Parts: sequence; structure tokens; C-alpha cells
Amino acid sequence: MQKVKAGIIGGAGYTGGELIRLLIRHPYTSVSFIHSRSNAGKPVHTVHQDLLGDTNLVFTDKLDTDIDILFLCLGHGESKKFLSEHSFPAMVKVIDLANDFRLAGTSQAGDRKFVYGLPELNRDKIKSAGNIANPGCFATCLQLGLLPLAKAGLLEDIYTTGITGSTGAGQSLTQTSHFSWRANNIQAYKTLTHQHLGEIGESLQQLQNNGNIELSFVPWRGDFTRGIFASSTLHYELSLEEANKLFKDFYAGHPFTKVSDEPIFLKQVVNTNKAVIHLEKAGSKLVVHTAIDNLLKGASGQALQNMNLLCDFDESAGLNLKANYF
Repeated sequence: MQKVKAGIIGGAGYTGGELIRLLIRHPYTSVSFIHSRSNAGKPVHTVHQDLLGDTNLVFTDKLDTDIDILFLCLGHGESKKFLSEHSFPAMVKVIDLANDFRLAGTSQAGDRKFVYGLPELNRDKIKSAGNIANPGCFATCLQLGLLPLAKAGLLEDIYTTGITGSTGAGQSLTQTSHFSWRANNIQAYKTLTHQHLGEIGESLQQLQNNGNIELSFVPWRGDFTRGIFASSTLHYELSLEEANKLFKDFYAGHPFTKVSDEPIFLKQVVNTNKAVIHLEKAGSKLVVHTAIDNLLKGASGQALQNMNLLCDFDESAGLNLKANYF
């Protein structure tokens, strides 16, 4: 099989680094270039030091348009600017990991139309798409915990808390990502105003367009490096057994989203493209717990999953990863 040629814009950050690690081991892909203006000329392993001995790739400030897939690992708001300033052939498929094209009103860039890339929601649309807007990390985690209920028309008032590791804030150093601040510390942030609420709302409305869905979300900064654990509480009159069947039926055939009968925890998913879900019920309240790795299922792993779907590869190709359990 002829390998798909991929290019990466913004390869020095966390998501770029994870994408490089996945792509250089992908059975059907070769990396044509990794663009980074600030690191041009440097071997990739000098920035992503765990890749010493794994690749001889060098960062470049040049662009190669003779590729099949272009991954944009830029800061939020920079992808749209990049595509307006640089031209790639129409047959080059773009997968954007920022939030520039996720909403219906912002899903166009010139002649490029972006499809929202949550495979558990839009798998068929992704397969026939030209360009993909990769979902946000919290958006992925929360949606996977709510989509089956939306399809059943059971969502109304939802109260969600979720905690994320320091890599969710990106590589640029800030006070709240510094070790001395994070260690032995947690903090709520962007209470009820998180930037992923818009894309979550659009996805839930896609499956449940009757009535109003009110999602109240309080995210937390955690004192660990990677992963997201979220818990959503809502009114639910049916039995726990019926809820578990609802979720298992919805995710049947989706290779990375698993419903557990036992309580879940973060180490089950860290370093994997999995999402794990566990349901609990008390009285008329249902609690949906969901855990993902924010850099993989919440970013680069899902981007590769979307590439597999775009290219008609096995959806799991290059993504059978082992959890960092110990």
C-alpha cells in the first residue's frame, strides 16, 4: 500500500509532539515535513526528547504542498489565519486541532468546508469529508458521556464537573501551569463559560432538537499532567440497567469508547485513545463518569482516528496503545 504523506504545522507543542509520535509509527503514513518557525533546522528529538533514536526528522520553516494530509497544531485562532495566508491544493485534506472551525457558523475557510470530527457522532460524514475540525478535549469527554441520552431525547438540565491535567493548558508557561503552583493544588476556572460549551451544545442538538438542553459546566485544574475525568448529573427515571443498555448499544461498533460496569479511573485511559464511561444512579439522578487522555482521544489520537476514516484505513490503525497503568 502506498503511504499517505502528512505534514504538520506547529510541531513543537504538546499536540504536535503527540501527533509526531503516532505518525512515525503509523503503518500507512509517512511524515513529509514538520513546520516550526522557532525551531527550524533543529532535529525533532531536541524538542521532543523521548524521540531520540526514533526519527531523524528535522523541523523546517518551509512548506511542502505535495502531501495528502495537513495537520494544523496551532493556537486557537491561528489556523484560519494560516489557511488565509498559505495555499494548498484542494485535494490536500486538512485536520485542524484548534477551535477555529468547530462551530456551524465558523466551519468554512475559503473553499474549504470543515466537518466536526467526533467519530462516535459523525463517522459517516467524516469518511466523505474534505476537511476535519477536531473536537476539543473537554468537549470530547463531555459529549461521549451525553450523546446516548441525547439520542434518546432525555437531556434537559445537566450539571457537570471535570478535572484536567496541566497539559490541557498548552506548553507556554503560565502561573497556573507552573509545577510549584499545580503541585498539591486544584482550582475551578472558566466556571459556566468554558469555550467548548458551544460545540457541545451543537452536537447534543444534532441528536436531540426538541426542547432546551441546559448544560452547567465547572472545569477544574488538577495537579497531574494529562487526562480528563468528568462527571455529569441529570434527572433520569428509568433503571440503571436500562441506562447501561442505552450506552452500550449506542457505542457498539465504536472501537475506542467503552462502557464499564465497574468504577473507572484516569490511569485506564492515560496514553491511549480510549474513552471509558461508568454510570451510577441514586433515586431519580443519573451520574455519568467519563475519562479520556486529553492529548490523545482529546486531541492528537482523535485527529489520527479521523485521518484513518478519511483515508479508508482501519479506524484503529496506529492507535492500539497501552495505558500507563503503573
